Amino acid sequence: MVVSQTSSQHWHHATSLNTVKEKGCVLVPLEGQQIALFYSEGHVYAIDNRCPHMGFPLQGSVCKEGILTCPWHYARFDLASGGTFDSWADDVRAFPLKLEAGEIWLDLTPLDDRQSHYRQRLQDGLEQTISLVIAKSVIGCLAENPNPRDPFRLGLAFGTRHTKQGWGSGLTILTAMMNLLPYLEAGDRPQALYQGLSAVARDSSGAPPHFCLHPLPQTQVEFATLKRWFRQFVERRDTEAAERCLMTAVQGQCPPQDIADMLFAAATDHRYLDGGHTLDFINKGLEALDWLEWQDAESTLASLVPGLTQATRMEESSSWRYPLDLVDILETAFEELPEVLAAGRSRSWAGDPELVSLLLADNPQATVQAMLTALKQGCPPAQLAAQVTQAAAMRVAQFNTNNDHRDWDAAHHPFTYAHAVQRGLERSPTPELLRGVFDGAMAVYLNRFLNVPPARLPNPDNRVSQPQDLLQSLGEQLDRQQQVAASGKLVAQYLYSGGDPQDLLATLAKLMLREDRNFHVIQSLEAAFRLYNQLGNSTAGISVLVAATRYLAAHSPTVRSQAQTYTIAQRLHQGDRLDQG
Repeated sequence: MVVSQTSSQHWHHATSLNTVKEKGCVLVPLEGQQIALFYSEGHVYAIDNRCPHMGFPLQGSVCKEGILTCPWHYARFDLASGGTFDSWADDVRAFPLKLEAGEIWLDLTPLDDRQSHYRQRLQDGLEQTISLVIAKSVIGCLAENPNPRDPFRLGLAFGTRHTKQGWGSGLTILTAMMNLLPYLEAGDRPQALYQGLSAVARDSSGAPPHFCLHPLPQTQVEFATLKRWFRQFVERRDTEAAERCLMTAVQGQCPPQDIADMLFAAATDHRYLDGGHTLDFINKGLEALDWLEWQDAESTLASLVPGLTQATRMEESSSWRYPLDLVDILETAFEELPEVLAAGRSRSWAGDPELVSLLLADNPQATVQAMLTALKQGCPPAQLAAQVTQAAAMRVAQFNTNNDHRDWDAAHHPFTYAHAVQRGLERSPTPELLRGVFDGAMAVYLNRFLNVPPARLPNPDNRVSQPQDLLQSLGEQLDRQQQVAASGKLVAQYLYSGGDPQDLLATLAKLMLREDRNFHVIQSLEAAFRLYNQLGNSTAGISVLVAATRYLAAHSPTVRSQAQTYTIAQRLHQGDRLDQG
């Protein structure tokens, strides 16, 4: 007979020993809980009747040699402790019991430190790539403590340590989801984190751990020297040497702005690395560290180095060299930058309403000249980057759906790249990073064929008296394919009619979360939200949200299996019986 001793005073009478012996299994309701008592091989056990895997009842399960096997999905549990032998199932709660005069008493003391349990289960889910475990853990973590930084920190540490080729799409999705949390309704935030963390688990599956290199020993190298060495090693594609320079900068307590300067300078020494992904990933890595106030930065920064040393350089691409040599145009412009910046340093830019149109035109030489002129007139580099980001968004807003569906990504990449450059310049306004603004403008130029003919922008005069009703229609539209134009028109109509922008952003984010994970859709929505907040509810700002909505509609609907997994986890956390529908 198993009899647990405890100092708790939360003892409750369950039933008689003879009853359990006679029936083998007895279900006892106590304090709102359904507890299953099992008699097996001379011992009595008490466990929660809900299988922690999917919430199905354990009553009637097979018991043999102290192991209970759930009849639904065959999860196995140690009856004495409740521990599972199957990592996908989670432990079931076992209750201490005592026997007095043939009667069974159970200790129902509430469990302590559930946060540590959920944190460990999240680690298990990441290691085993089990989406349901990740979802249940995130829901539990945020129920105990609504601050999302703890699960984010765990996911970031895991993803940067277990990485196949450095920082990738999974870690970018996780960071983008963190950036989107302020726009989401509170009830949708766990789902956003779940999607980000499950993306990290997928990317890290089967990857060996990366061990960060030690900094240079007992040396005080000046930052300028470390930066020069770092760029030289990236140029030679020497990942190990570049990482050691970066670790030395971190160990030497270089401020975050200097670290960003090193990374961005190397990223813009060549043109538009890896179609814009390299610089975008660097920006997301730095944003991830901002969330954690740059604590334990080494593994995150180390994960960014392979993206620099292994990247494809667009000056090696024929599209950047023929029929016009865009690289030559840019390098000539870069030679003028010191003089241009000096001229604009004492001036205040009045703005140029034609600049975005020039960026969308068919003359790259004129585009570059207009950008240099803006800088000479005092245009701040980050503001110039915002102009390029707007132009890139217009490529998406006016994307002609007669193009191949894969061309949506060609339109998308300059938008998220230019947005990353803009964010980087707000952090580290250096001449080296300014080169990335010009790279983004050339990427926008190269995609001009995607707007031939351009899709028509929604009419601002098409207004309704009850714009809030349109949000429900948006969800219904995205339940069907080929609703690109209609969805973009609806969003513009809602905003031009005076609808609440925050309600729209929360709705768009919710509609994104119900679809299966799409790296580019998440990137696009995050960049659009942040740019819209900067531009306000102007025609330019509304066009940015039209672009993001059209991109989301082009990739909807999906099977929505991720949302189904999350819904199951949510119902389990609420105590639902899934076998009852």
